[in-house]
Amino acid sequence: QVQLVESGGGLVQPGGSLRLSCAASGSIFVIYTMGWYRQAPGKQRELVATITSGGSTNYVDSVKGRFTISRDNAKNTVYLQMNTLKPEDTAVYYCNAALQLSPSQRYDYWGQGAQVTVSS
Repeated sequence: QVQLVESGGGLVQPGGSLRLSCAASGSIFVIYTMGWYRQAPGKQRELVATITSGGSTNYVDSVKGRFTISRDNAKNTVYLQMNTLKPEDTAVYYCNAALQLSPSQRYDYWGQGAQVTVSS
């Protein structure tokens, strides 16, 4: 069974740091772009950052210079290092991955979500 499992959320004070991890497991042929999204209460889910299989990255303007996305292809894992966290970063963070399961099967998968709360 293919799944994405997230870890690393929690409560942190403003200015603090957290690192999220998301590991893909199961019978996977190829992993393409991986990314992180977030959804705050009462708001739509928004893209935070993406990273291609070749390592090219993209960030939403509000996190540029504070968050860093990376991946370990040998471990099928994507990370989100979040520094200088602000209360407005509070949200449930979801990882996403475009997975090729066979030559004819390509799907988007989502993690279960990790709560990040930034509060004093």
